[in-house]
Amino acid sequence: MTERLTSPPATRVEPVTEVLHGHTIVDPYRWLEDDESPETRAWVDAQNAYTRRVLDASPSHARIRARLETLLSIGDISAPVMRGERAFFLRREGYENQPKLYLREGDSERVLLDPNQESAEGTTALDWWYPSPDGTLVAFGYSQDGDEESVLQVLDVERDTLLAERIDRTRFCSLAWLPDASGFYYTRYPQPGEVPPGEERYHRKVFFHRLGDDPAADPLVFGDGLPAEAQPHVRLSRDGRWLIVTVSHGWARADLYLHDRTRPEAGFIPVFVEEEALVEGFVHRGQLYLLTNLDAPRYRLLAVDPERPEREHWREIIAEPEEARIEQVVPVGDRLVVQTLVRATSRLTLHDLDGRPVRTLDLPGLGTVSGLNAESEGDRAFFRFESFTVPPTVFQCDTASGRITEWAAVEAPIDPAAYTTEQVWYRSADGTLVSMFIVARAGTPRDGSAPALLTGYGGFNISRTPLFDRRMFFWLEQGGVYALPNLRGGGEYGEEWHRAGMRERKQNVFDDFIAAAEYLIAEGYTRPERLAILGGSNGGLLVGAAMTQRPDLFRAVVCQVPLLDMLRYHRFLIARLWIPEYGSADDPEQFAYLYAYSPYHRVEDGTPYPAVLLTTATSDTRVAPLHARKMAARLQAATGSDLPVLLRVETAAGHGAGKPLGKQIAEQTDIWTFVCDQLGVTVA
Repeated sequence: MTERLTSPPATRVEPVTEVLHGHTIVDPYRWLEDDESPETRAWVDAQNAYTRRVLDASPSHARIRARLETLLSIGDISAPVMRGERAFFLRREGYENQPKLYLREGDSERVLLDPNQESAEGTTALDWWYPSPDGTLVAFGYSQDGDEESVLQVLDVERDTLLAERIDRTRFCSLAWLPDASGFYYTRYPQPGEVPPGEERYHRKVFFHRLGDDPAADPLVFGDGLPAEAQPHVRLSRDGRWLIVTVSHGWARADLYLHDRTRPEAGFIPVFVEEEALVEGFVHRGQLYLLTNLDAPRYRLLAVDPERPEREHWREIIAEPEEARIEQVVPVGDRLVVQTLVRATSRLTLHDLDGRPVRTLDLPGLGTVSGLNAESEGDRAFFRFESFTVPPTVFQCDTASGRITEWAAVEAPIDPAAYTTEQVWYRSADGTLVSMFIVARAGTPRDGSAPALLTGYGGFNISRTPLFDRRMFFWLEQGGVYALPNLRGGGEYGEEWHRAGMRERKQNVFDDFIAAAEYLIAEGYTRPERLAILGGSNGGLLVGAAMTQRPDLFRAVVCQVPLLDMLRYHRFLIARLWIPEYGSADDPEQFAYLYAYSPYHRVEDGTPYPAVLLTTATSDTRVAPLHARKMAARLQAATGSDLPVLLRVETAAGHGAGKPLGKQIAEQTDIWTFVCDQLGVTVA
């Protein structure tokens, strides 16, 4: 597809002019920010109809959908959370829209929660779940249409009935049960009217709920005086004595407070506060452990007497690794399981409680460990392992012997030997070395003829590691190359790597991504006419910036649930939470670098832009859909090429979490139809 089948819908231009820090900013499509406007809704309907005309006309559309239906029906499974001999875990099979929560006990297994039964369209999602210490109860949150606005409920596991509890405003809930399962600490957002209008998605606080009580009377435990954007999380020691509250201030700083429940009058003791560093903590066998990047960008583990938590008593027991980043530490009896990241792949090691190494665990290969957990008193740990070509497998580890055995596996009709995975290093614009994974079908030529998809994220301390992406196999089967660089802003190489892609250094992320594309071209993996880029959320910002800075480098751009107007992003939904990562245009210094790269403001009339597919969803409560709407209008008016600029707006769906399988198949069919048509891929 090289030309527009039809012209895009007309979009009214109504310039809004404002002066920010001495700069005159003209926004021609400010009116598209209004979600509720009948004119906006009619415009969205027209855009969706245009997108359907273009994509449905593709001869490959039906074949792509058929293959994706098969691939996306490959199941999934999580590592179990053990409560004695009771194993709680998620599994999705076949064409189920949502994963179910299962209980396995001995040789028997049954479904505890099935969100597929809650809505005919499959749009009820299980957001989170917490079994009680004795495994008799499960607190969980359901939400609707992808909005992630969870309602807390409690399931009686033995009677298979719901208790009377229904607590709303528990989005992203953190919860800690009492040892006797009589109640729990949890986080909750305010009711409308309790805070200024528009701030209901901020001001998260910690409450205590005793089963059977009226949630409206739940006492406030922690949170008064915190900044509105602070995010507290709770954790309780196994014996119920020590309550830990960790408060996140963005993705580069956290505070930690400790409360001795045997001495309520002492309140919360600040253990780790006002440091420009991250921290997590747990109490095991009377010792407080702190995992932190304070003075250790790749993290270290400290041991602290909780009754003497002052800094002069901290003791380092696992030092910062030289060539790895510590991701997680889990206590298991008289052992600590330490998960590290080495060149963006996972490692597991066992240590004693004083941090001395015991052994390295044998993993199936280079890949990604997730869901690592264990009961603190016992000798079993559980985790999930996967790679680009190996489907998820759950393993049980005997921490006394180090022996690893398979607990459950996902069956997939994929031959790993048919594909190659390599990790390469390339130089970014400032000379920084950046790693990148490249996956392709064995024997793919290096003569620039192969189509390639480049994706990335680069932000919020998130590490991009080898994952079993079912969609990717469709692309590999077509002879495509899949490339994933570990951009600055991520967490792959520690906090320095993260901070090198934050705020005033955000351009480094875009430079890293552009350099990845240049490497793929220079090394013969592909050429610009056969190169597509894809990214979502912060990754949508990434591909938006790459497209506006180097439109000559790509043929097609898939920009999903994106941030694109970086001068106004913080005014909508929960986006004030991201100011520590991006900055705010309200500040004159931060305005300068945001304006310099803001994709919406970098669009220039007459530039021959690549083909673009922007996707968003009406129920997205994280990134406002207005970004995709405004960018679609601006690009359609500005582009000097004949390539299409399409907008796909999903209904009854949100940012991505909890999206039912049926909607995933429809969306992925459109994305791959767009990519294949634009790159000239003939789908068999």
